[in-house]
Amino acid sequence: MPEAIDRSEPRIVLLVRLLNAIDEGRFSFEELKGRIAEGERPPSTRSLRRYLAVLSDAGFPWYFDRAANRYRFAEGYSLRRLELTPSELFGLVALRSLGASLGGSIGGYVDDVTEKLLSSAGSSARRGAGTSSPVAFRLSEIRLDEQGEKAFALLSEAERNSRTVRFHYTDKEGRQTERRVDPYGFIVSAGRVYLVAHDHTRNDKRVFAIENITSPDVSGSTFHKPEDFDVETFAAASISGVLHSERTTEVRVHFGARVAKAAVAARVVADRAVRRAPGGSVDITYTVADVDELMRWVLGWGAEAEVLGPADIRTRMRELLGSIRGVYEKNETRCR
Repeated sequence: MPEAIDRSEPRIVLLVRLLNAIDEGRFSFEELKGRIAEGERPPSTRSLRRYLAVLSDAGFPWYFDRAANRYRFAEGYSLRRLELTPSELFGLVALRSLGASLGGSIGGYVDDVTEKLLSSAGSSARRGAGTSSPVAFRLSEIRLDEQGEKAFALLSEAERNSRTVRFHYTDKEGRQTERRVDPYGFIVSAGRVYLVAHDHTRNDKRVFAIENITSPDVSGSTFHKPEDFDVETFAAASISGVLHSERTTEVRVHFGARVAKAAVAARVVADRAVRRAPGGSVDITYTVADVDELMRWVLGWGAEAEVLGPADIRTRMRELLGSIRGVYEKNETRCR
């Protein structure tokens, strides 16, 4: 016997209508027929039972509330659209702007997430997200060539699946070595992406620039990341996040009153101590893994920043400034 159903409606459309009707939680079996038909010929009893079975097999937790004679979803489950508060919408739009600023694969992943969230949000939220972002991020855009994008995709998948990876790596001096590593995480700094991994040859954690990795190959071997490893903590003692040492050094820097607030706001490393000085200036003591990296950063403040100690670090800074001056004096003829 042919089923009493209008075949002009694709089954997927009827299933979506059925999901929405169950989500409302106020329809009996017979009422479901009319609800999903929407003015067309309703499905037969047999068809509706089959559609309910399809939803059940797909993992949708519906049940029949006998006391109320209603079909509902299990408590806590809903298909209703997200209703975002103004503050949540602000954060979502800002997140999308952040993804656009980052660019590359990571920026694309951020954009995909925000679009999925917006597709589940109410119409007012989607309209609000269509406006320009109220936040502008000034970040270095991530630029990976095709080889780098492929390497990052493979390494990030290996990290998620706890798989050991082999690859060739070219260091700053142009030397190429073969590495076997367990990928632990990634650091994004100054527009570049770095892999943090346990290097089997060195038996220690190492940082690798993605753009310098070639011929990556995921092995069948698995590994267990140490429970106490956290990539944020690993990067905390380095301004860039990628320079590390077994020893850290405390360096005290004085900032003039003109830049004091900005210096305090610039949390370049996690461990620091701020001491207010007379006249609105500040002294900040930084605990760093790489002193040279901090010295280069301090130079960016010009005459408003001064390394106070330790004495040997102050001497090194004075020597660095002398070398910079020498470069300008030596090459003066280039600018004439």
